[in-house]
Amino acid sequence: MLGALSIKNFALIEQLQVSFDAGLITITGETGAGKSLLLGALGLLLGKRADLNSVKDNSQKCVIEGVFSIAQYDLEAFFDEQELDYEEETIIRREILPSGKSRAFINDTPVTLQALSGLGARLIDIHSQHQTLEVTTNDFQFEVLDALAQVDREVKSYQRGLKLLKEKQKEVDLLMASKDSFTKEYEYNSFLLKELDEAQLKPGELQELEEMHDRLNNIEEIQERLSGSIAIITSEEVGVGDQLNIIKANLSKIASYSGPLNDLSERIQSLYIELDDVQESLLNELEKLEADPEQLEKASQRLQLLHNLQTKHNVASVEELLIIQEELQQKVSQTESLSGDIEALQTEIDTIKDQLDEVAKKIHEKRNKALPGLIEELEEILNALGMPNASFKTSLTLQDAYFSNGKENLEFLFCANKGGSYGELKKVASGGELSRIMLAIKAILSRYAQLPTIIFDEIDTGVSGEIAHKMADLMLNMSKNLQVFSITHLPQIAANGQSQYKVFKQDINDTTVTQLKLLNQEERITEIAEMIGGKSISESALSHAKSLLLN
Repeated sequence: MLGALSIKNFALIEQLQVSFDAGLITITGETGAGKSLLLGALGLLLGKRADLNSVKDNSQKCVIEGVFSIAQYDLEAFFDEQELDYEEETIIRREILPSGKSRAFINDTPVTLQALSGLGARLIDIHSQHQTLEVTTNDFQFEVLDALAQVDREVKSYQRGLKLLKEKQKEVDLLMASKDSFTKEYEYNSFLLKELDEAQLKPGELQELEEMHDRLNNIEEIQERLSGSIAIITSEEVGVGDQLNIIKANLSKIASYSGPLNDLSERIQSLYIELDDVQESLLNELEKLEADPEQLEKASQRLQLLHNLQTKHNVASVEELLIIQEELQQKVSQTESLSGDIEALQTEIDTIKDQLDEVAKKIHEKRNKALPGLIEELEEILNALGMPNASFKTSLTLQDAYFSNGKENLEFLFCANKGGSYGELKKVASGGELSRIMLAIKAILSRYAQLPTIIFDEIDTGVSGEIAHKMADLMLNMSKNLQVFSITHLPQIAANGQSQYKVFKQDINDTTVTQLKLLNQEERITEIAEMIGGKSISESALSHAKSLLLN
């Protein structure tokens, strides 16, 4: 509930601080005194967009602050979600700076306008003759019916299932889209993969093949040069081996004469041994050489295949071809497994639908059971509010589709007069009728759900006499379960308030300002007497005012 309200530098309000109690609070005052300013300030506090024109003094900031008792509203989850400190006495503040910039705070933590609106909607519910279209919406009608049917647990269970169903359906849709995309490429990818698979690629193969091809393709030259090299080593008298052997013999005879000569002798000995080893290796290589046209042709064909594949896939190595082969394998495998994945998901979806259908059926049964009682009570209250012929025709039918709160279509038709035709509320009900219907619905709801503070803004326009008394009694009964504000011109409603405030204008230092005052008993008698008979208060008006307050 709203415990306190502070307004500074807003329109005609210079400085206002007021506290409120629980129960029914009535606000009265002459037309134009500034009651709409209070609603405007509250609107800003609840998240409406700021307008610099509403600031009284553009050189000063406008500040609106409200203190709310929120223990009964189950808002802990909201505060956690918004990363805010939860306090049972929560303070909301809205500031409009001279620059036109607006700031909002919840318990001194800056918040977005969206977060402020989200909280505001759960703290205060404002109704006027021009703001009753909510009652014509299907969502609101279901909300009312569900409060009476006590299906909150079932609806939440259904909504969890529906969320899961949508997630699984989204997965199926994505897989189907992937399948369509992959299927178009599947044959081509399969062909490319088969081509690479059949090539039996091996890492490092290209280098080995090129070496083999070069060797076989140049075997005559290799043989000639190997033979020539061996001949140079082994040729008698002029061969490198014989010449080196002579040098070795010469040096060995003088090696003992000095250390350097000995070192040279050993080096020549090493060269002789190495040359002998080289000769042996040259002979081995020569012996291994054998022309093999068939092997050369195979190597050529293999190299041509690898080069063609590299060109086709625009890569420079077999290793890169192997990477492409693996990617193609994944694509082909994914396409081949998609059908199985889709089938498994579809089975899961069917199971979820069966469970949802079962919950939806329970919801439907409870709603169907509660609907006649809701209509009977609504018509009874509207009869007391001066609409004796008001009647509703409703139907609740199960559908195949899954809606956000069940599988039903609710038809909620209204007729205000005998012999009249039934139609949708927004088409056949007047503004005054909608106001009374909304009041009746909220009165019923207040017994079944914890509603936020309700502000009725002159919804009693055009009402008088006994109906005004009924409306006042209805608001008073509602206030047993929630805080109710009524901005009213009716003395019957004003007198029913457990506290009454007066909005009035006052000239201070040549400036007109709007004030809000809590009236004491004597002031209430005077105010209500004026509402009955005007400024010239008669004894009968005073007497009537006292009798209203005593009832």
